[in-house]
Amino acid sequence: MKLWAGQTISEFGTPISQIAIPWIAIKNLNSSAFAVASLNTVQFLPFLLFTLPAGVWVDRMARRTILIAGDLGRALLLLSIPAAWFFDALTLGQLYLVGFLVGILTVFFDVAYQSYLPDLVNREQLVEGNSKLQVTVSAAQGAGPAIGGGLIQVLTAPYAVFTDAFSFVASGAFSAAIKKREAVAARSEARGSMRTELKEGLAYVLKHPFLRPQAICTSTSNFFSSMSFALLLVYAARVWHMSAGVVGIGIGIGSIGWLLGALSAPRLQARFGVGTTTLLAAGLFGPPWLLIPLAPSDNALPFLVVAIVIGGLAGVVYNITQVSLRQAITPERLQGRMNAVMRFIVWGALPLGSLVGGALASSIGIRNTLFVSAIGASFAILPIWFSPIRTLRDIPEPEPPQEPRLEPGLANPLQGPLPAMEERGA
Repeated sequence: MKLWAGQTISEFGTPISQIAIPWIAIKNLNSSAFAVASLNTVQFLPFLLFTLPAGVWVDRMARRTILIAGDLGRALLLLSIPAAWFFDALTLGQLYLVGFLVGILTVFFDVAYQSYLPDLVNREQLVEGNSKLQVTVSAAQGAGPAIGGGLIQVLTAPYAVFTDAFSFVASGAFSAAIKKREAVAARSEARGSMRTELKEGLAYVLKHPFLRPQAICTSTSNFFSSMSFALLLVYAARVWHMSAGVVGIGIGIGSIGWLLGALSAPRLQARFGVGTTTLLAAGLFGPPWLLIPLAPSDNALPFLVVAIVIGGLAGVVYNITQVSLRQAITPERLQGRMNAVMRFIVWGALPLGSLVGGALASSIGIRNTLFVSAIGASFAILPIWFSPIRTLRDIPEPEPPQEPRLEPGLANPLQGPLPAMEERGA
């Protein structure tokens, strides 16, 4: 409940910065479309640079401590934006720097967060737990943009960021109040070198018949969706001529799709099974976003709302299903590295997509780039279709742990043994 409460407050703050910071670049600093898209690239670049070693550290350290440090560090960094604006010293370079440093802390926080949930709930409660967490994410995605747009109108974008900083402080306080402690020593008993543990985590995901296609599907979707996300606010402001308040209301109303997805995911999985539910969700990754470039500039708001409703519903159903699957089948000692490798692959695609999207927008125009994004995301279903996930009815039983193999010169390192299911190629 404490984890959930802190996450709820934090999630309501995050959409405010997601609108406010690009809006600062667009309106206050008069930046180009490529520069605005590059903000998204810089924010997610740490997922390429730091995610893999973060997984090793998350498996070695107390995950609760990482959550607290990540929240408080991000709060301080975000507070520097309104402070610099107050002294008339805010620059695009500072937005890049804050985005990059916040991204590093987010890497550690997200890996620890997904690895911490199995410590707090039983295996059979993972779907329910992830669903409840997604309910608050969805509610925040619904109300957050509208609140953010309103705050930007009233306070201006730089001061609206202060609200997100406060939400991180509150989230860190709730994490600090959690009394349950983890068995950190047990996870550290068989610890080897950073390189050895990285190899084990990579091998576990890349050779796994369920995790590998999951990673390819999600990274494909993320690559193309980040192309459109990086340009959506620019398109809304300069082509549709929308204000921040209208954009926030449109995203907020459309975000009911996230809430519907969070509420319906357990029922869909119970009725159709893991595989069919995953396929249905992945099939809607691209098509709804064709509505954005097809929308008439004088009546674009309904198109924006419908695209976000359908796309959000599909994305949340997919996330709950696939995150619960990978948490359930992965041994506890590998949770951090598994989540880190998955984050590296699927979130590492985000800065690349933003960069490509900004470059394409400069050459073929924003509207054509949005078409490329929607069509490309439609192909993300293929890795799931051609994988054994498609035939899954229920989440499999957890894989039996294996004793690490000893490496000469090390007391008891993790050499990278694969579970029996992977070794059989099942």
